[in-house]
Amino acid sequence: MNIGIAGTGKMGLAIGQRLLGLGHTLHVWNRNPARAEPLVAAGALRVDHPSDLSAQCDIVLSLLTDASAVEQVYSGPHGLLSSPKALLIEMSTVAPEFQAQMAQRAAAAGARYLECPVSGSIGPAKEGKLIGFVGGDAAVVAQVQPLLEQMCRKVVKVGAHGNGARMKLCVNLPLMVYWQTLGEALSLVRSLNIDPKELIDVLAESSGGPNMLKVRGGMIADALAGQPQSTVTVDLTTMRKDVRTMVEQGAVNGFELPVTQITLHSLEQAIAQGLGSADCTQLPMWFLKR
Repeated sequence: MNIGIAGTGKMGLAIGQRLLGLGHTLHVWNRNPARAEPLVAAGALRVDHPSDLSAQCDIVLSLLTDASAVEQVYSGPHGLLSSPKALLIEMSTVAPEFQAQMAQRAAAAGARYLECPVSGSIGPAKEGKLIGFVGGDAAVVAQVQPLLEQMCRKVVKVGAHGNGARMKLCVNLPLMVYWQTLGEALSLVRSLNIDPKELIDVLAESSGGPNMLKVRGGMIADALAGQPQSTVTVDLTTMRKDVRTMVEQGAVNGFELPVTQITLHSLEQAIAQGLGSADCTQLPMWFLKR
């Protein structure tokens, strides 16, 4: 299949590697061309504008930083909506209302448009083990089901545009606030002489241990030992953007989300102290050291 990717950051790169490995023809575009270089070196074709993707490909996936980036990539004479031959699948984490608006704009431009934000990080993306929340017309979803199943171990059909974004926020909220609660939990045993790896293993095996501790426990233990890894899976700036969207969506639904608000406040403080590009594992470390 002839597939385009607009946005070759961490997730776009990982998904692109997955699709190339499955034998798809891949066209790529990124605002910073250097970010697409690993995929080009692996056999992807670089294009000059997003419009080249939508004109030349069967399906275009967009994985972008935020709503502003989506707006820029879809709009204008060189945007994805200027040459809407391809079926467009928007996978960024944005507000539900924004996804619904983008769907209306796509329809007005004559484009087929789905949203499919995903749960999972770089590792699952490379292995095709994400969870996708696909919103849009059921007939259009059926057209891309085989491709979605190559990227996702589970595809959840959520109905209308915007519902995928709601599911993504719902799934990510417990994970985001867990980084705050982990820092608070670790503060209770800060004075104990316990090996960091053993401590994280105990937490991971407890009834309150999320799957995240099993996946990233090693990184957290290294950070506790004062030897943080250089790998950045999700940075604090991205976390703040998503948590802020959760708080805003809670308000739209008539809820204050007090625990999420505290997490947002901690993220804002940590970023103000220069940790915006730091990995998510650094939030509990920041809490312990402040």
